Amino acid sequence: MDGFDKNEEQENRNQNQDKQEIFSQAVRAGNRTYFFDVKATRRNEYYLTITESKKRFNKEGRYFFEKHKIFLYREDFDKFSEVLQSTIDFIKTEKSQAVHDVEDNNVEETVAEDYTKVEFEDLNES
Repeated sequence: MDGFDKNEEQENRNQNQDKQEIFSQAVRAGNRTYFFDVKATRRNEYYLTITESKKRFNKEGRYFFEKHKIFLYREDFDKFSEVLQSTIDFIKTEKSQAVHDVEDNNVEETVAEDYTKVEFEDLNES
């Protein structure tokens, strides 16, 4: 049994080394913190994890951090960054337009149905 425990411990150590953190940056935004971490696979290929961390409180008043992670691999960088940038541009344009519409008293409601519906199955076809 002792040999098994040592092997298991060594395997855990190897896994931790395999997912070694190479580079990290954090962005604080209100009550959230976003972590951008570059890690390496066993084959020394880099990938990105984006973690959203929010401080929450349980019923006893103790705090904990709720985390959500996205793993982004090299082969998806271009597609991801392109869609992210176009989404940011859309928000900036629409927000700017909404401000002008309110100033001009020319406000129209936008219905969610006006946007393209994307199914998760559609994403696998790209």
